[in-house]
Amino acid sequence: FESLSQNWMFSISASSLSFGIPLAASAMTVCLFMKLNAAISFAIVISVCTALIFQNRFEIFLYFLMNCIMGAYWIQNCKERKVFIMAGVRLGMLNMILATAADVYTGDYSGAKLLWDWGFAFAGGLGAGIVAAGLAPLLEMAFDYTTDVTLHELANLDRPILRKLMMEAPGTYHHSVVIGSMVEAAASEIGANPLLAKVCGYYHDIGKVKKPVYFVENQSDGKNRHDKLAPSMSALILISHVKDGVEIGRQNKLGQVIIDTIQQHHGTSLIRFFYEKAKQLKGKDAVKIEDFRYPGPKPQTREAGLVMLADVVEAASRTLDNPTPSRIQGHVQKLINGIFADGQLDNCELTLRDLHNIAKSFNKILNGIHHHRIEYPEKPAAGAEKEGKKEKKKKKGEENKENKEKNGSVDQQPANQPKDTSGRNKEDVSGRLKRLGVS
Repeated sequence: FESLSQNWMFSISASSLSFGIPLAASAMTVCLFMKLNAAISFAIVISVCTALIFQNRFEIFLYFLMNCIMGAYWIQNCKERKVFIMAGVRLGMLNMILATAADVYTGDYSGAKLLWDWGFAFAGGLGAGIVAAGLAPLLEMAFDYTTDVTLHELANLDRPILRKLMMEAPGTYHHSVVIGSMVEAAASEIGANPLLAKVCGYYHDIGKVKKPVYFVENQSDGKNRHDKLAPSMSALILISHVKDGVEIGRQNKLGQVIIDTIQQHHGTSLIRFFYEKAKQLKGKDAVKIEDFRYPGPKPQTREAGLVMLADVVEAASRTLDNPTPSRIQGHVQKLINGIFADGQLDNCELTLRDLHNIAKSFNKILNGIHHHRIEYPEKPAAGAEKEGKKEKKKKKGEENKENKEKNGSVDQQPANQPKDTSGRNKEDVSGRLKRLGVS
């Protein structure tokens, strides 16, 4: 038994061990953070370096090159972390084929060596998937980066913070879901990141969960809490939802890119309603405009700029009395032009062409939300339906009675008299006799 085990251990060559190196994990991680093109370039470099370590062996270079490229390719559209394990299994099977090809190329494919090569090759592929799955969240935390995998997880509306928003601030929740749809569609039109934009739209107003009744979309009882407050206090409450949102975002580890959007989605815009109200109460000179502006900063990314535009446009569209397509289009264009003229989009690299395409995308979605519906006839109640049938029967009976009175009863009408056909019969008989020559 000892001699057998020694023979088996002795048969493990350096090339067999090399097949078990999970080198593809590095290329898979690069693909996750920097997309497929960067991963392919990285795969070429790392494969050349590995081949040099193993005495310039071409089969080792080709093995790891195919290994790394296919590993990155299989996780490029990864939405769940289990995809890493599935990619690892597929990579292990591919590695077994590549190891066999390498053995055939070198002419060294004895039975024992081939078995060891297959075992290490499959373990190397599966290990690459496991290593990449474990390495990704560590790198996200270390570099404060949010991958698409994390964004897909955050886009789940069953997340605890979104469920809390739905229960405690339902108007804000519905507004946020609509914003997510609007910015996702607009991001696709202008070449931004639709997934990131949608997630930022979902979470941009989570700060309102702390004081939901002070925001009009959550005031279902018809009472406006701001009626009893000074305009300056109302402005402070509105401004505070940004700070509260940043704190909640950090507590829930949403990622810096989403927290930045929460902080930037109002920029330094003016809370005009309460500013004008304060001027009416105190006079223009007694009111500081800075007290009624959000602290900023202005949007720094295209996705943050989209959230700012959609937030203003969607909220303002609810105030339209008769939201026809032409009125919606004019309203959207006016609001976007106002935000652009105020300088809120100076730092987010949105061009005039982008703004035009964004307006078209917003128009399409808002027209779908506010389209006119036909009025469906109400179904009568059971009692009303029976009464209607009785009235129909009664009316029909009255009509029959009137007809009888007009024409008389059947008994009073003269019977039909039989027609007198005797003369006609006589003429027929005489005509026949003449033809026969009798008369």
